[in-house]
Amino acid sequence: MLQLRPGCECCDKDLPPESADALICSFECTFCRDCSDTLLKGVCPNCGGELVARPRRPVSKLTKFPPSAERVFNADCKALHEAHGDQR
Repeated sequence: MLQLRPGCECCDKDLPPESADALICSFECTFCRDCSDTLLKGVCPNCGGELVARPRRPVSKLTKFPPSAERVFNADCKALHEAHGDQR
């Protein structure tokens, strides 16, 4: 079962379960569409895998199968944002 992590590992943007902006790799590393498109070029910085749209869990299943509350952060992304001129 997908963890449905709550935020982007790069910029920490909230990515609720219904978000169409959440992208994942095959290891469930989670990034927002903006970071994926502008910084990561569709490639996971953790494993090198492809980032694809994260499936959205039906609202009716969220109570029994809640999303993860654990936030994960990739420290290397701060350098990517700084190199891109973003102040995060």
